[in-house]
Amino acid sequence: MANTASNMLPLGTKAPSFELMDTVTHKKLSLNTMKGELGTVIMFICNHCPFVIHINPEIAKMAKEYKVQGIAFIAISSNDIVNYPQDAPHLMKQTAFEADYTFPYLFDETQEIAKAFDAACTPDFYIFDSSLALVYRGQLDDSRPGNGIPVTGKDVRNAIEALLQGKEINPIQKPSIGCNIKWVTP
Repeated sequence: MANTASNMLPLGTKAPSFELMDTVTHKKLSLNTMKGELGTVIMFICNHCPFVIHINPEIAKMAKEYKVQGIAFIAISSNDIVNYPQDAPHLMKQTAFEADYTFPYLFDETQEIAKAFDAACTPDFYIFDSSLALVYRGQLDDSRPGNGIPVTGKDVRNAIEALLQGKEINPIQKPSIGCNIKWVTP
């Protein structure tokens, strides 16, 4: 299990536009049609990463809680499926059902979207405001597999709550730590 940190895209960055295949519905979905009224959480995740598996129940729970408050959640997997076949789209669909995802789980086959977001690891979290400006990037919370700290989603929750209340989001943000994105090698 590699410990790769987020690259920490600069705050204020506009969300790169994209259109990707949702592995659950088999429809191409665009950021503009999926974004939340008040904010959007974009997560780079994958099926096999132990860091993602560790937090799956919390991200599924948070997505349900915040959807009714105008916050959309979107998950993207950008991993190389030739060398990591467990991250293939048909298995992404299975993971979405098993983990009770109520949000789109998109496949970034060309890895262009991960590069546009400067994503480095799974999980990697980005929160954008209603105008799709970046207000948070980094970790879900301090919990990691085996460290004994409960998964609470504290860091992402605090950022979402501040966004919903119109308060300033603390600019001191910790990078996520996880498995590196599995880049396709030419």
